[in-house]
Amino acid sequence: MKKFFAFILLMGLVCCKTKEPVDSIVINANVYTVNDNFEKAEAFAVKDGKFIEVGNSEVLKNKFSTNNIIDAKGQTIVPGFIDAHCHFLGLGLNQLNANLVGTTSFDEVVNRVLGFQNKYQQDFIFGRGWDQNDWKLKEFPNNTLLDSLFPDTPVALTRVDGHALLVNQAALDLGNITIDSEIDGGEVVIEEGKLTGVLIDKAQRLVLKHWPEPSRREIESALLEAQKLCVSQGLTTVDDAGLEIDSIEIIDSLQNSGDLNIRVYAMVSATKKNLDYYLDKGIIKTDKLNIRSFKFYADGALGSRGAMLRKPYTDKPGHLGLLVNSIEDLEETATRISNSEYQMNTHAIGDSANHVVLHTYKKVLQDKPDRRWRVEHAQIISPEDFNLFNDIIPSIQPTHATSDMYWAEDRVGAERIKGGYAYKDLLKTYGKVALGTDFPVEYVSPFYTFYAAVARKDLKGHPERGYQMENALSREETLKGMTIWAAYSNFEEAEKGSIEAGKFADFIILDKDIMKVDVSEIPNIKVLSTFIDGELQ
Repeated sequence: MKKFFAFILLMGLVCCKTKEPVDSIVINANVYTVNDNFEKAEAFAVKDGKFIEVGNSEVLKNKFSTNNIIDAKGQTIVPGFIDAHCHFLGLGLNQLNANLVGTTSFDEVVNRVLGFQNKYQQDFIFGRGWDQNDWKLKEFPNNTLLDSLFPDTPVALTRVDGHALLVNQAALDLGNITIDSEIDGGEVVIEEGKLTGVLIDKAQRLVLKHWPEPSRREIESALLEAQKLCVSQGLTTVDDAGLEIDSIEIIDSLQNSGDLNIRVYAMVSATKKNLDYYLDKGIIKTDKLNIRSFKFYADGALGSRGAMLRKPYTDKPGHLGLLVNSIEDLEETATRISNSEYQMNTHAIGDSANHVVLHTYKKVLQDKPDRRWRVEHAQIISPEDFNLFNDIIPSIQPTHATSDMYWAEDRVGAERIKGGYAYKDLLKTYGKVALGTDFPVEYVSPFYTFYAAVARKDLKGHPERGYQMENALSREETLKGMTIWAAYSNFEEAEKGSIEAGKFADFIILDKDIMKVDVSEIPNIKVLSTFIDGELQ
């Protein structure tokens, strides 16, 4: 009898054991944890903004108590997406300007500008998004029509990649630009002895330095608008590739006030002023903001023939492109950054630019392991240069391959294009790739990124067998590139990028299983919910 009462007492103690209180428990989910073994789970518990345990639904319900049980009902959950290369503030500011994305002719560009101006009556007109490669006549436009329609109002219309600008005469006059104007790292385009109004790379500054700067209120509004767009697509961290001091301080202020919840990895524009300021301060890190990298430009873009090639453009004999910054500036900047804890992330698209950047990195990083310096885009690589990525992170944007595939070979020829958009080859060399969209150059959609990486097709399903499929990524590699590998490229893999105990509870619920759904359905996947710090956004 005594043994019986002892047993009852023991069972009572076990049954009455207090459960640990948590903020929420997610159950009955199809969870891709993206941990080291790429394991799956069905539940996890969240407390104080972090995952505290991942596992089985019944086990977690018996172990923890909460007033907030989220029944996923079998839906797929993945870590919050990280866009490893984008222009977050630029996306928001674009909402204030004429949207020229998707225009199929220059006439359509002009009609959109007219509609914008009729609605907003701006003293300075700015628009972004045209791409002559999408037009029947695949040539740069000129400003003749803009001059007739806007004789007194300055107009500046930037190409989709931000590396070419079409301006009218009123804007050219702001910069006192003539046929004799020259600028290192840029080009003032002249045809038949006349200005066309097209300015390439640094030549854009001749006009834009006279353009009114957005106000603080406009910047704040732009950031909050960009957050809405990004969160709706499942992005919980964005790597903004090129920010100034004032903009970073506004981001920090909005995060501290709780208005901006999305996490920002800031690549500071590598100007002398910014280098002096941040190298003196050292790395600045909060839970939401990480300032520990500089963005440097080596060359321009392939679409505007500003990417620097080792041999002339196939479709423009004698033209090599240009270096936006000199080799001396590259080496001096790299040396300064190498003597700090900061990371250097360099835009390099042409095979010449990539060659110079990779060799410069190797030179200044001798005996400095795990610096995780990145090459942004790494678009056209010479065969002998792939091995130089053995300790340099390729930061790539898969939708560029499917956007550029219709004309890229025209630029570089059949042989060089084999080293273009070579994501699998880059992955094999380094072992990881960081994936991004480069929005607003491309659309804000991690699902387009995923689809382009895996299927190597555009949204119309072309080409039928995929574009250079030998360089397609697997679904597992792609998901890692958008989560844990992107976090690694930011030195943040210990705090985000996977669903594991101790990491920030950033996760998203999808309406389809991104790892199993028919590949053609990937672009149509919808985000049902986005959580940052375990809080529904």
